Amino acid sequence: MSLPLTLSRAAQLLGVPRAVLQKHIAAGELPSHDGMVLSEDLERLYPDIKLEDSGAFERIMQIKEQAFAKRVRERILPNQEILAQRLAVQSEELEEVRRHLAEYHRLVEALSRRIDEMQKTAPSPQLAELARMLDAGLAAVLASEEPADRLEVLDDVLRVMTAQVKVRPSGREFFVEGNESVLEAALRAGLAPSYGCRNGNCGLCKARIVSGQIKQIHPFDYPLSASERAQGHALLCSNTAVTDLVIEMIEANLPSDIPEQEVTAKVKQVAPLSSDILLLHLQTPRSQRLRFLAGQSVTLSVSGSSTNFRGDYPIASCPCDDRNLLFHIRRDDNDPFAQRLFSDPFKPGDLISVFGPFGEFVLQKDTNADILFLACDTGFAPIKSLIENAAAADLPGLLQLVWAATRADGHYLENQCRAWAEALETFSYATLVATDPAAAGTAVADKVLAMPDFTRREVYVAGPAGFVETATNTLKTAGLPAGQLRYETI
Repeated sequence: MSLPLTLSRAAQLLGVPRAVLQKHIAAGELPSHDGMVLSEDLERLYPDIKLEDSGAFERIMQIKEQAFAKRVRERILPNQEILAQRLAVQSEELEEVRRHLAEYHRLVEALSRRIDEMQKTAPSPQLAELARMLDAGLAAVLASEEPADRLEVLDDVLRVMTAQVKVRPSGREFFVEGNESVLEAALRAGLAPSYGCRNGNCGLCKARIVSGQIKQIHPFDYPLSASERAQGHALLCSNTAVTDLVIEMIEANLPSDIPEQEVTAKVKQVAPLSSDILLLHLQTPRSQRLRFLAGQSVTLSVSGSSTNFRGDYPIASCPCDDRNLLFHIRRDDNDPFAQRLFSDPFKPGDLISVFGPFGEFVLQKDTNADILFLACDTGFAPIKSLIENAAAADLPGLLQLVWAATRADGHYLENQCRAWAEALETFSYATLVATDPAAAGTAVADKVLAMPDFTRREVYVAGPAGFVETATNTLKTAGLPAGQLRYETI
């Protein structure tokens, strides 16, 4: 028996990105119907797959081997009550299957008896043939020793460990793992749900549960009305998924969907990335995270004895971790905040005000196109946020980065690029060095023009003004449609 699977679940079972399966479908190598694929077609496409090599199986083995480790129980395994409820749901499904099988068995027996009765009263070759077919079919079923569908077995196990959530109206999907809330799981998967405090007070993460079961895991003070409860509304920050869910959820797709915020964050770390670039790591309060889209910027401000130091910087981290904000700040004599950071570095625990977010340099989440990222120097900061968000959202296209540097240590996080390339089958990168931003723009544009079908890609460009102007003008002149080009001057 072949099991129908969603692409997200199939990718999880095989331990491959969803984009890889979508490429197989586009090439006609994997049949698909209404977004579903069959387990037998997957095993035909991956005949040598070993479940012990798949990411999902590896996770299960890790749980098994460290079953008594508190960290694993808290972060990977659901709590005992959720596990029990999921097992109860699967038991109910198994009992339903058994009931249907019993009904079919009674039907077949009744049909066999009726054929015998008809043969006694009015014999016919047709009835005799029907009786032989029925007996042969039953014998074949009873004698069958067909091995269990490996993917179906693994899917049954994973449904106990994780719950799949489908979102309306966007059609996006994600998985709830461990003891995380539905909101935490959505953010981890690169979605942009509506939310505010994340501790059950504001009600902004309210969503309607269309189908499936949830369970409250965190207290909340927001008063849901009787009408809202009757319609299935719940706070995503306070509930986890017991079974697979279908929910109606508000998502932010445009910068205008994100409200302006003011957050007072603490310095967690200041560390050198190169001789002229510092990493500033800020951490927001648990009760007041910064909601933003990948690629956006904020204003950082700190007051001195007589001066207020301010600066605008792109966020270099993924919105999926909204509490930890990373910034790549270069030495700049014309930037008062950077001067303050380099001359008298902040210490852990120092307070910095964060205002924002702002900026239109964001991902187009519904695109199926391959995506090309072009960066120069610290233009890598917003590009890093975009790449991490695209990977978390499991966008179907290929991701390619070309990073130019105008100084010897300009590729200050190339180890991060290597890690992405090793971990993501859909990501690749290239680096180059140029004498100045304009020359970097020319070199990067030449590299893009040599790529096949570059006019069909979504292109994101970030860096100094000379780099952005040269690269974008060259690409537009070469035929890249303006609607596929987005850029940000850093």
